[in-house]
Amino acid sequence: MSTYDKRRAQLLDRKAELTERLEEIDAELESHQSKDWEDLATERESDEVLESMGASGKAEIAMINAALERMDADEYGFCAVCGEEISAERLDVLPYTPVCRDCAARNAARH
Repeated sequence: MSTYDKRRAQLLDRKAELTERLEEIDAELESHQSKDWEDLATERESDEVLESMGASGKAEIAMINAALERMDADEYGFCAVCGEEISAERLDVLPYTPVCRDCAARNAARH
């Protein structure tokens, strides 16, 4: 199996894992129906954490989907800003990243 195929499999596995986690979060959020005010306040705090985790998961799925689209367009592994090849080390850590280390650092310095 090529590195490219391994990365695709890694992305698809992570997407499946996140999708399952989001389904669990949705189920948990729907299960909170307490009538007791104290319990309701505690559940609301928990819900906020779950909602934040859900938003983070949805954002990561969007990045994974974009990476899969780049793969289908034969653009994966090349920086969307400068066009240079993204290092294998960076893709090992962030397989869905659209930018090289240098462009990411320049972007971070601006913000």
